[in-house]
Amino acid sequence: FDCQAASAPALQEELHGLLEYAVLASHRQAFDPMESAIGQAGIRLLANTEHLHSDWALVDDYPLSRQMLAMSRVWRSPDRLEYLVAAKGTPEAIIDLCHIEAERAIAIAARVTALANQGLRVIGVARASFPASRLPDNQHDFEFAFLGLVALQDPVRPEVPEAVAQCHAAGMRVVMITGDHPATALAIAQKAGIASAAGSLLSGAELAAMDDTTLQARLKDTEVFCRIAPEQKLRLVQAFRSRGDIVAMTGDGVNDAPALKAASIGVAMGARGSDVAREAAALVLLKDDFSSLLLAVQHGRRLFANLRKAIVFIVAVHIPIVGLSILPVLFGWPMLLMPVHILFLQLVIDPACSIVFEAEAMEAEAMVSAPRKPDVRLFDREVLVRGLLQGCGLLAMLVCFYLRVKWSGKSDDMARTTTFLALILSNLGLIYTNRSWSRPSWQRRGASNRPFVWISLSAVLLLLLVLAVDPIRDLFAFSLPGLALLLECLLVAAMSIAWCE
Repeated sequence: FDCQAASAPALQEELHGLLEYAVLASHRQAFDPMESAIGQAGIRLLANTEHLHSDWALVDDYPLSRQMLAMSRVWRSPDRLEYLVAAKGTPEAIIDLCHIEAERAIAIAARVTALANQGLRVIGVARASFPASRLPDNQHDFEFAFLGLVALQDPVRPEVPEAVAQCHAAGMRVVMITGDHPATALAIAQKAGIASAAGSLLSGAELAAMDDTTLQARLKDTEVFCRIAPEQKLRLVQAFRSRGDIVAMTGDGVNDAPALKAASIGVAMGARGSDVAREAAALVLLKDDFSSLLLAVQHGRRLFANLRKAIVFIVAVHIPIVGLSILPVLFGWPMLLMPVHILFLQLVIDPACSIVFEAEAMEAEAMVSAPRKPDVRLFDREVLVRGLLQGCGLLAMLVCFYLRVKWSGKSDDMARTTTFLALILSNLGLIYTNRSWSRPSWQRRGASNRPFVWISLSAVLLLLLVLAVDPIRDLFAFSLPGLALLLECLLVAAMSIAWCE
């Protein structure tokens, strides 16, 4: 039966009872994909039969636990005096509940292994009846009859293996924690690229028998954790974190909430996740697939890197502004930067910080680098030193350029004009070079930044407007430079780019 198919083949009569009790053992308002699939199969394959019981009343249920990986639901029909009990769970647990003889249990286990090796999730289903009196405290007190096995397949999405491979390339480790049969878990993990052909597994029973020291040793090379109870997920998250790992945990059920809360980053499924899981998580995915996690990591790395670049630019760009404002006072030079000049500079600086670096694409090396350490700060020594070196180098070039123009006999207004032009062009050069720290900016193919292009064109056009319109030029205390001086301004900007690179 395919949940996505428009039509479904008829179900053999001898399997009606198996599906009937699988439906009864599931929640009617299911958020679990497995229970949802069973419910859909029941509605479509048992339609117009006596095996659907919308009028039955739920009396009690026995939830799944670490000691018994099976759940039972007790029902009462309007026309019967006894309770009917439906159970589903791991085949091993259902075999235990039914007290099946050893020979038959071996045959069932072999069938389970064969299905699990195909990557199918296999559950056992059983039924029992009980007089309408006080219910027992334990599922074992019912006399269950084994009905059969239900195998379900949730194919690995085509994009998952590539996403897992990219996670590995980015220095992230991906492990699988599931309640599935070991063979099922390993088959799915291999298809997804999480586990190698001889991937290391750790079962819930083995985990329960381990102390914390032994568990720490096993975490290093274990890729798949199978038959894990909900409370064991919490222990695994805590164990990984005690190693110093940054743990992102995904989950969708109520039982996942403690582990989601304990993880460094709890990630809940938005479409099928329970309200409890979403409340406990730090991040909720609107699209429930693994590639969304990779996209989140990519955005996180891009934003962190771009914020650091913006900080370097802010530090670097203000050093020549401060220097060109203070040095004339100290050395008795004519004023170089007036309030109107500072205002003009802000028209370049502010959009660069808020738009250009925000729009900068992720660098190609970002997802092949190891994750940054948790103690790396946004504004650290590297950012400060890089900004100081860029700013001081630019200031030195501008001062030398100003003195050269002055010593060549040009007027104060001309020296101010050329220095300011060189400052604006060099600021654009600062933006250009800080777009990439891993390679020269001109080698970043396919990484266009339209806001930078528009800001650069706007700045150049505004400069031409200031120089061309006499009242505005007088307001800025500028003179109209010749072609040779304009070329020298471009040369200073090019030298600043070379220095920053």
